[in-house]
Amino acid sequence: MYKEIEHLLLEVQKPARYTGGEFGAVMKDKGSVDTRIVFCFPDTYEIGMSHLGLRILYGLWNELDGVWCERAFAPWPDMEERLRQRRIPLFALESGDSLRDFDIIAFTLQYELSFTNILNMLDLAGIPVRAADRAESDPLVIAGGPCAFNPEPLCDFIDLFILGEGEEVNVELTELYRDMKRAGASKREFLSRAARIGGVYVPSLYSVSYNPDGTVAAVTPEGGAPETVTKRILQDIDGAYFPETPIVPSTEIVHDRVMLEVFRGCIRGCRFCQAGHVYRPVRAKSAKTLIGQGTRALKNSGYQEISLSSLSTSDYRPLNELCDGLLEYCVPNSANVSLPSLRADNFSLELLSKVQRVRKSGLTFAPEAGTQRLRDVINKNVTEKDVLSACSLAFGAGYGGVKLYFMMGLPTETDEDILGIAELAHRVFYTWRQTTNDKSRGVRVTASTSCFVPKPMTPFQWEPQDTMAEFRRKQQLLKDAMRKSITYNWHDPETSFLEAVIARGDRRLGAVIEAAWRSGCRLDGWSEFFSLQHWLQAFSLCGLDPAFYANRTRGEIEVFPWDHLSAGVTREHMLREREAAFRGEISPDCRQQCSSCGASGLLTGGVCDA
Repeated sequence: MYKEIEHLLLEVQKPARYTGGEFGAVMKDKGSVDTRIVFCFPDTYEIGMSHLGLRILYGLWNELDGVWCERAFAPWPDMEERLRQRRIPLFALESGDSLRDFDIIAFTLQYELSFTNILNMLDLAGIPVRAADRAESDPLVIAGGPCAFNPEPLCDFIDLFILGEGEEVNVELTELYRDMKRAGASKREFLSRAARIGGVYVPSLYSVSYNPDGTVAAVTPEGGAPETVTKRILQDIDGAYFPETPIVPSTEIVHDRVMLEVFRGCIRGCRFCQAGHVYRPVRAKSAKTLIGQGTRALKNSGYQEISLSSLSTSDYRPLNELCDGLLEYCVPNSANVSLPSLRADNFSLELLSKVQRVRKSGLTFAPEAGTQRLRDVINKNVTEKDVLSACSLAFGAGYGGVKLYFMMGLPTETDEDILGIAELAHRVFYTWRQTTNDKSRGVRVTASTSCFVPKPMTPFQWEPQDTMAEFRRKQQLLKDAMRKSITYNWHDPETSFLEAVIARGDRRLGAVIEAAWRSGCRLDGWSEFFSLQHWLQAFSLCGLDPAFYANRTRGEIEVFPWDHLSAGVTREHMLREREAAFRGEISPDCRQQCSSCGASGLLTGGVCDA
């Protein structure tokens, strides 16, 4: 295969996306393995190789004797055009073999706007996109990741989904596949057995019925499949596999550094946040484990930066101990420690002094809303005083810039809340003027707003999204109110609208996704390729109204397309939190008081590490 594409590499942008051969990539003898897996990230190389989950599962699969896991990514349009012209199938980076030569094709579902890329990658490999059209000889197509908590829009295309964390269930599923392959079992027989593994959802074993108003009436299991599929979690995250010899890309990627996961889950209860609910309960690694893993990964890769990753890194209890341990290696080796996820309410000068010992990285805070009333509605538990105090510490320590992230369109939001964003950003700028002794260098205060997307398995899963016209009105209101000293960035409402439609969609959206892909939609997460018009035409062709999924309030007893799937957090808890939101009441974090959300029941001992 490599000889066939060599001459293509001179004709495309960033040819290193397609060459493989990176330091740390796993090469095996095809004759020594009985099962071949290709991990497909449905976006470009530089996006996919920035994802820690890919690196973990890639390494974990390759730890298994007799199994070889390779990688494949969505090609840029220039490469896709040449592959199609010359009828060269999409290939894996390690061997150069076509995806159709593998036993298992595994996709990760990180965001809804990558779904057309899944169909495109299958088609480029010569594999039928619909599961029902694939033969026994075609690869098994599986998927997991955060979007698997509502996989219904993809059920026409994927043989099975994995809910939750994959380290254990992926190995169990692979071993079952190998056993049944040796026994000569059919794909149908394998899927029936796979459905008995905890965390595995086989959509072909469930039928969906609908009410006259278009809502879901019921999702009914068949053939012995469980009524509810509950996600899998790691009980012992401290002993979990970590890639200490990571692949070092041969071209620049988005997050070109060592990524060190300090804990999973989140003690906070932000009511809009899907990750904070589906990744519960909290489980933390020890500082000793992290220092060893991080130091070895830096040594083995040659990277000059390590990023501490979690949903809220500053909530990690032994954070100072961890930073001290990493800095023992980083300072003499001129490596940087970065903390991309910080909260203003527990930011400290001590922490700031640690992370800037080598060089200053950017500081980002997420107040999320412009007024305290709305921050209480979403249960952010951060005050304006917290934000200004944190910025004062940063400016006093010599930082010349801060980024502030907000969300627009949150439930109960008013124009006063929107104008509050401009006011808070200006107060941050004024704090710099009061704090810094050197005004000649100036300051960069950036305020960014994203559009609220109601996500499954959150307290706001019942809420409507603002219309695109309303988002544009609010954005203009904020632009007019923002002072010249502040840089204002905003997210376009069109892609957020489609994200909301797919995030809360049902199986009927499969036809829409396929129609959109056939009309040319792919790389929808890239602004230069996104076409809302093509998507709206696909909805019209399939007789569905996208506003039905994005812009209406759901009834409290409505059956959701994902109700037969569980992340461990109960519906009762989410309803309680929804009611508290409309009363403007905050709920304490998990360290102050257990909210009885149900997630700790997934742990053997029933107690999380909060």
